[in-house]
Amino acid sequence: MGDTIPVGKLVRTYMKIRAARSELKAEFEEKDKGLTKQLDIIKKALLDHCKETGSTSVRTEDGTFYRTIKRRYWTDDWDSMHKFILEHGELGLLDKRINQANMKQFLEENPDVVPKGLNADTEYVISVRKS
Repeated sequence: MGDTIPVGKLVRTYMKIRAARSELKAEFEEKDKGLTKQLDIIKKALLDHCKETGSTSVRTEDGTFYRTIKRRYWTDDWDSMHKFILEHGELGLLDKRINQANMKQFLEENPDVVPKGLNADTEYVISVRKS
């Protein structure tokens, strides 16, 4: 490997790129925050219009807007929620994803017990820190 780039140069370049990305991200987030505030003001005005007129949708020459209901659910008592879900057999009330840290710990503590259908992907990754 005659034309190999020195690893020190690779690390230096990696850190420069990471710093540039960080600056871009901060700049984007700052600008996006301002635009989001503007959108929130406009959304409130449109919601107020719907409330005042009793409308659920309004068509304009520039577009149509709708007022819909958004509902979210959460719990402050996971023990009771787990019991409720098991009692009613409603596992679909939970998102279908595995807690990565808990599964790793379980498999480390129980190397001979693997759930059927479990898939795993392992890869080496690089972490770079300043010296």
